[in-house]
Amino acid sequence: MKTERLITMLAADAASRERSTGSALALALLAALPVSIVLFIVTLGVRDDVHMAMRNPFFDLKFAVTMALAVTAIILGLHLSRPEASPRGWMWLLLAPVLLIAAGIVGEMMMPQSQPWLTRLIGNSALACLMSIPVFSLPLLVAVLLALRRGAPARPALAGAVAGLIAAGLGATLYASHCADDSPLFVAVWYSMAAGLMAIIGALAGRRLLRY
Repeated sequence: MKTERLITMLAADAASRERSTGSALALALLAALPVSIVLFIVTLGVRDDVHMAMRNPFFDLKFAVTMALAVTAIILGLHLSRPEASPRGWMWLLLAPVLLIAAGIVGEMMMPQSQPWLTRLIGNSALACLMSIPVFSLPLLVAVLLALRRGAPARPALAGAVAGLIAAGLGATLYASHCADDSPLFVAVWYSMAAGLMAIIGALAGRRLLRY
């Protein structure tokens, strides 16, 4: 077999595998998301003043940040599901939510504030944030890990960590509609800690479940 033909066949197989993993991931998220939504509705629900909160750009920013995390992590996760994939040149995608929240912090600092920065940083629901986001994210993490098993990640722990970020981004999007702490400072600290926890859980699980 000629080398060029072998390379073409391997590339086609990798592309087919990625499409298969992408389809599996989409179906898995569609199956798991209702579970997380039910958990959210039963335990917390949308905040009472959501219509007023939607006029606050920092409330809207929370969703931009969490969805940016979910989308970029999905792209990265699908890439890492391929056996020949390298994270080099791809990890920068995760800077998108970081840059968004950094811009929000700068914008908030430039505005007159009725509360000191430490109060905005700590907020009123730090513990609830750290507990709730992982709870809503766990069904999604299980679904993402099962979907990524259709691929063959060369770095299962890293792929698992990214799976945790996918789940955290979606779980945090649910929690954001309940959270009354809209300060970008609060989001940067407590949402990030919850996402980091999910990344650790995902890495530990991925190390076992995604190994081939």
